[in-house]
Amino acid sequence: AMMTSISITREKESGTMEVLLASPLRPAQIIVGKVLPYLLLSIINAFVILLVGNLVFGVPVKGSFILLMLETILFILMALCLGIFISTIAKNQMVAMFISLIGLMLPTIILSGFIFPIENMPDLLQWLSHIMPAKYFITIIRGIMLKGTGILYFWEETAILAGMTLLFIILSVVKFKIRLE
Repeated sequence: AMMTSISITREKESGTMEVLLASPLRPAQIIVGKVLPYLLLSIINAFVILLVGNLVFGVPVKGSFILLMLETILFILMALCLGIFISTIAKNQMVAMFISLIGLMLPTIILSGFIFPIENMPDLLQWLSHIMPAKYFITIIRGIMLKGTGILYFWEETAILAGMTLLFIILSVVKFKIRLE
């Protein structure tokens, strides 16, 4: 999300946004063009991590590897779309980086259930954890890798991630400025 969050702001700061705006591309096409390279690299990265984790470190994947990869792609796409949305609202690269690092990374690590069990958190933090996409992805990953469960076990989490992805895509396209300020 951090890399995509600075992509449009970098175009604004460097002055190359005028070239993009003068082209016949629609805002949705520009956003897809910004997300697609990061998506492909992230999919390759996730595949290699899962492969090395399984073959070298013996991390089990009891469930479907294909389902695991599909859910991973959904989470990656959601994170990239969130980064693009941040990029459309941030004025410069520093603001975009600050929002993605401080506003997303720290709360994600603390509130996702990755380090601290959500059930042991105070009620306010438990409530805030529901807006963290990583919370749902961690539930999916644990279900597939450790328990060997299928989509019927975590279809709600998948639907929430898909909804968040759609929301961030729509917000990014709507917020994308056709004219430079």
